[in-house]
Amino acid sequence: MALAGDETRRRLTLAAAQVQQLGRAAIQRYKKLNTYSKLFVWGTLFLYLSLAATIVIIGPDRIGQTLYNLAQKVSHYRFGGLILFVAFFVVSFPPCVGHTTLITLCGYAYGMKGFPIAAGGSLFGSAFTFLSLRFLFRRRLREWSQSNEKWQALETVIATKGLPLILLIRASPFPPWVYSNTLFASIHSVALWQFFLATFAVFPKIAIFVLVGSRLAKLSDGEQRSHMDTTTKILNISISVGGVLITALASWIIYRAMRKEILHLQGVPPEIDELAAEAIEEAEEGAPLLGPHRESRDRYDRSSA
Repeated sequence: MALAGDETRRRLTLAAAQVQQLGRAAIQRYKKLNTYSKLFVWGTLFLYLSLAATIVIIGPDRIGQTLYNLAQKVSHYRFGGLILFVAFFVVSFPPCVGHTTLITLCGYAYGMKGFPIAAGGSLFGSAFTFLSLRFLFRRRLREWSQSNEKWQALETVIATKGLPLILLIRASPFPPWVYSNTLFASIHSVALWQFFLATFAVFPKIAIFVLVGSRLAKLSDGEQRSHMDTTTKILNISISVGGVLITALASWIIYRAMRKEILHLQGVPPEIDELAAEAIEEAEEGAPLLGPHRESRDRYDRSSA
């Protein structure tokens, strides 16, 4: 018993130390951000706090019923599926957000039949964003990447590893969907066919969120919920929560694998690997569209020498 207690205390102490380390790392990372990125962080925090306050004030039942009613209206439109399909083009272009919400809405409106809409909209919407940013904003993206040592390092790493690394980055939750589109559009070594193919790696996650949306729709509608027995309610809740947890766990594993792949790439100096990993995190904060980062190229040049 004493040994078991000591082992439990040791694990708790280790977990607490890891949490403190993560907290310090987050604070240090925040201090290194430029003004635009700090504004982006505070804006995102304000958005989520506003959403949480809205849910508490209005109530999850009323919000769920409103979403269900909206989804049913869309599904009864003659071109409702086309409306959702086009909406993916909007949420795939920075600085818009709401890709996951829109996927869930497809499940709300059409059940699993909404998967082709969500998958096709995500695929072609992101491809449209990729081409638009690459050709319409080519000069700005080129100037930004040429002045940013982290982006140069990331281009080197991706050019070395190729499609397998592109697939890992695309499937990773960081950077988020819209900034992942920006990330690949700004890297000249990524071809359209590679980006298009890598987007298929997101399809399993899309399928899960469509399924979650279809189950949440049944729970959100008061009339359907009133006719459900306890077992059916528990099943729908379990599928919804389980789907989100499985997606979160898989995303975390993929993210760890991506960082490991970048940081331990053979034939590339460790300094370049570190800069490339930082570039991924920088893309998560909205770069390069939040403004040019004028950084010295000395560190990159020394590493490449």
